[in-house]
Amino acid sequence: MSTSPTKSGATPRFHVSLPTRSVFAVPDGAGVGIECRSGSVWVTLDRDARDIVLAPGERFESTEHRRVLVSALEPSCITVSDAQPAAIPLAKRTGARSPWRLLPHGLSPA
Repeated sequence: MSTSPTKSGATPRFHVSLPTRSVFAVPDGAGVGIECRSGSVWVTLDRDARDIVLAPGERFESTEHRRVLVSALEPSCITVSDAQPAAIPLAKRTGARSPWRLLPHGLSPA
């Protein structure tokens, strides 16, 4: 697998060459576009039952904060655009104390 950045316009993007049966992962797919340039790729999202297969020239854009996996069905090249670090939603507080916080023992910090 190889990557190469491009600078065209204001949209950050890069190309990824994928050998057959290799997988490229995007940890947070919110706002990320995947375009198949050659070959064919299978795009899956965590907790999503859809099967998305892209042929050359086809594009998929994710709006969800989910991991995106791109699997090469044959030697392929994809363009990944708008792959900026996206904020992952924080887990809801359950009221439990963090295991990293010290328990108070009636002493004040010095």
